[in-house]
Amino acid sequence: MFSGRVLPVCIPVALALSIALSGCDKKAAAPQQPPPKVSVTQVEPHDIETTFDIVGQTAGYRQIEVRARVEGILLKREYTEGKPVKAGQLMFQIDPAPYKASLDQAVGVEAQAKAALDKATADRDRIVPLYKENAVSRKDYDDAMSGYDSAVANLSAAKAKTEEARINLGYTNVVAPIDGMASKLNFSEGSLVSPSANGGLLTTINQLDPLYANFSYSESDKLLLQQQAQRGEIVLPAGQRFPVKLRLSDGTLYDRSGTIDFSDSKVDTTTGTISARAIIPNPQGKLLPGQFVRVLVGGIVHKNALLIPQRAVVQIQADKAVLVVNDKNVVEPRVVQLGDTYGTNVLVNSGLKGGERIVVEGVLKARPGSPVEPVTASDVAAADAPAAVAHTNDAQ
Repeated sequence: MFSGRVLPVCIPVALALSIALSGCDKKAAAPQQPPPKVSVTQVEPHDIETTFDIVGQTAGYRQIEVRARVEGILLKREYTEGKPVKAGQLMFQIDPAPYKASLDQAVGVEAQAKAALDKATADRDRIVPLYKENAVSRKDYDDAMSGYDSAVANLSAAKAKTEEARINLGYTNVVAPIDGMASKLNFSEGSLVSPSANGGLLTTINQLDPLYANFSYSESDKLLLQQQAQRGEIVLPAGQRFPVKLRLSDGTLYDRSGTIDFSDSKVDTTTGTISARAIIPNPQGKLLPGQFVRVLVGGIVHKNALLIPQRAVVQIQADKAVLVVNDKNVVEPRVVQLGDTYGTNVLVNSGLKGGERIVVEGVLKARPGSPVEPVTASDVAAADAPAAVAHTNDAQ
């Protein structure tokens, strides 16, 4: 009896509950959100020039040691320290008096030898016809000929001594061997100088135009360039005459370009690097030997290179990746291998192909496997603006 009385009541109640729950489901179902707007860029291959930035140091094109070639008292300095000098310009004068006396003595000895030769010649000229007529002995003939030969040899030796004395006298005037910038004086006037290692270096001259920039590059860089060139990925300059620019210590670029004129044929075993040198025009003397510079080596052209904005790169665990938008506007993560940077862009060595689209703005909104709406960067900023305003108002 109890169950017969309750059953009619339970049916309407269950139906009511079913209708109520159905109404709640309709209210809970949220409207479908549109795909997020992201800014994309299409990756197009094109040729770009790569520049290697290497630490280097300038050096004089030629650095000449000006040395005393004779011993004596340094009488005068005829140049200004730290100023340019011309080839053949008088720089120092060593006391010439002893060497002038030696020259005079040598000239006298030469005159005596000349007179002895004249006498020996006359003796020979008299003996020869007499000997032919058997008027003199063989010994007299041999003595005359020997005296003549000896006189010739003595005169040659005397002339050599005279020339040596004349050269030594000339060495008392020390002249600049090249054009360049003269350094400081190592000996003051009145000092005794000599051709010895410690007593003969008077000063040095640096030729500043052109100037050298010495630097080193790694063995791995050389091998990489060779491999890329063999694969046709890069093109090297003709004759491997790489153009060079210099960045000075204040960050400015030197206004003249040069070229690499030397690369060593061996690897330094202590550093694993290869020495190289660039030659740089320096007509106004703006550069000085010993300056530290950044050597910018160019002329290496990457063929069909892919450049992407650095802000498009995301980190996926230990890999670098980009978000590719396929032809259905669905996001696909793609691991890439990156190379050198070019301003705000970076070179993609592998992982992307020309013509593909990648997300640049709105990376955080683009989820792998989800659709997106590709728009311009300004549209992305406009879409993000209301959310930013709402977040600000909530914070207040």
